This record gives sequence, C-alpha cells and structure tokens, in this order.
Amino acid sequence: MTTSASGMAYVMIARIPVSGVVAFEACQSQVLPLLAEHDGQLQRRLRSDDGQIEVHLIWFPATAAFEAWRADRRRARHAPLLQAANIRAELLCLGDIP
Repeated sequence: MTTSASGMAYVMIARIPVSGVVAFEACQSQVLPLLAEHDGQLQRRLRSDDGQIEVHLIWFPATAAFEAWRADRRRARHAPLLQAANIRAELLCLGDIP
C-alpha cells in the first residue's frame, strides 16, 4: 500500500498469554516512546480487562518512517522481552477511505 498525503495507520493486535502480560508491558513501556523520534504517533492503545488483548493504532507520515522505527536498535534491544511474552500479534497497514 502506498503512503497517502495523510500518512499511514498501523493496527497491531496482540494476544498475550497470562504468563506474558508483565513482559509485554515492560517491552511496550520501552519501545512506544521511540515512536515520536520517527515521526510516529500512538493514537490509541486499548487493552482488555484481563490484559490479554491489546490493540495499538499507530500513525506514521510514511512507510519509511515506520520501517525506521521497526529497525531502531534501541527497539531491537527489547526483543527478548517481547519473545518472553510469547504473544501472537497481527499487524495491519490501513489507509483512509476517501
């Protein structure tokens, strides 16, 4: 999908086992603040009452900015936390409907 004038929205849906909730939260507290350095914005962060499903709506002005965030070495340093969380994640790239 190409980047529109209004940027791109990325939706991440994470299914987190009970045993991974603490590790997932620890990882997110480190990687989400990096978004701003790559011109990204966390527009919504939603969580189920039991903490086992979390949804992020993140906006970037261009695909390259998203890819730079994903490749950020500081973000990669926290990958072991994400692996320890043992999540199942789905990432969707969505654009506005005219």
